[in-house]
Parts: sequence; structure tokens; C-alpha cells
Amino acid sequence: EDQKDIYYITGESKEIVINSSFVERVVKKGFEVIYMIDPIDEYCIGQLKEYEGKKLVSVSKEGLELPVSEEESKKLDEYKVQYEKLCKTMTDILDKKVQKVVVSNRLEKSPCCIVTSEHGWSANMERIMKAQALRDSSSMAYMASKKNLEVNPEHPIIKSLKERIDDDADDKTSKDLIVLLYETALLTSGFSLEDPSIHANRIFRMIMLGLDIEGQEIEEPAVAPAVESVKVEGAEEDASRMEEVD
Repeated sequence: EDQKDIYYITGESKEIVINSSFVERVVKKGFEVIYMIDPIDEYCIGQLKEYEGKKLVSVSKEGLELPVSEEESKKLDEYKVQYEKLCKTMTDILDKKVQKVVVSNRLEKSPCCIVTSEHGWSANMERIMKAQALRDSSSMAYMASKKNLEVNPEHPIIKSLKERIDDDADDKTSKDLIVLLYETALLTSGFSLEDPSIHANRIFRMIMLGLDIEGQEIEEPAVAPAVESVKVEGAEEDASRMEEVD
């Protein structure tokens, strides 16, 4: 009765969507979630906005509004103030990788997740489009670039990271941890890494730090210059239309 919208999540398999961080809070509140695991679902859901007067809402996209009590709403507002510095610092460190970092209202057990804009592609749609032989690269760069990082203010990792940033916002280890968190969130949210070797080197540095190994620097692999995505006129419109399948 409290569920005003129809919640859904798209993904590669049932196992992946069931264990997704996006459904943690929704399931805990006792709401039903539709699991969509077929590629055609992504195209269909792009055309179907509501069903029998109820809006279809993706739990993996920006703008998810769950019914909350007055106490929960007040608590979330307090967290937003407390974690403002951390969110700003993380946004600066991640630079063009994300549009913004915000306190999440959808996470329960996971430290963070990557959400896409309401009208952009989901991680699953991005995966499907990357597999297309005749994909439009310019349209893809525009639609696939809008990502936000959401953090769980009640998770021990985020709490500890907040303390470190409050003490020293320029700490190199904290910067490495933030990027590592982002890259791990990409994987758990259904995205792929641009360069797995950079992610691996970052993990190796953390392992060396944990084993108290000093004096050996891990060389970063060469990074290709970033190509700035250009907004293509009509790209968003084209992406929203269902593609014809031969």
C-alpha cells in the first residue's frame, strides 16, 4: 500500500540484480522490485513510462525517492551537512569521472554505488550498446558519460574516510582510496573499467601498504589523452527511441 511507484532494475542476470547494492534499501522496506534481465527489456522500458497509473522507476538511476518517516528525512539532511566536505573533496579528486558525489538514500550494506542520470543509459544499456557492431560513438560518449557517485554515510569505510579527509584533505592514501572506491563501485554497479591495469596497480599499492612494504614504487601505465565528449544534436532523442532489430 505504501508503494506508490513500480520499482525495477535491469541487469545481465538474475543473480547479479538480486545481489545489487541498488535494491538494498528498497527490499528492506518491503517493496517489490521487478528484475529485468533480457536485453530487450532495456528498449521496452525506455518507451513504457507508467503502468495503470503507477510510474516505473529505476532503482539504479538518479532521483529515486523512497517513502521515509520524518525521523529518517531529518537524519538524511543531517548526514548531507556532515558529509558535505567529503563529498566535495571526492568530487574534486574524481574530477570528470563523475558529475557529483552525494549522500545516498538507497544504500544499506554497500559503501557506495554509481548511479546514472534519469534520462541517460543504465549500466546494462551501456554494456549492450558497447556490444553493438554499428554503434554511434559520438552518441554513446554523450549518453554514457553521466554518472554520480552515492556514498553510504553509515558504512564504516565512508565514516573512516570522512575522518581522514577532515584531518587532511590532501592525504595521498585517501586519494588512492577514493579512486579505488569509485572503480570498485563501477564494477559492482555493472560498469566496466576503462583501464583495468591502473585499477590493479592501485590495489597493489594498497596491498603493499597493508603489508608495510616500502621503497618499491609501482609504475603507472601510460594513459591515453582523454577525448572530451561532445553533445550531439538529437543524440538523446535517438537513444530514447527503440532500435530496430533485423
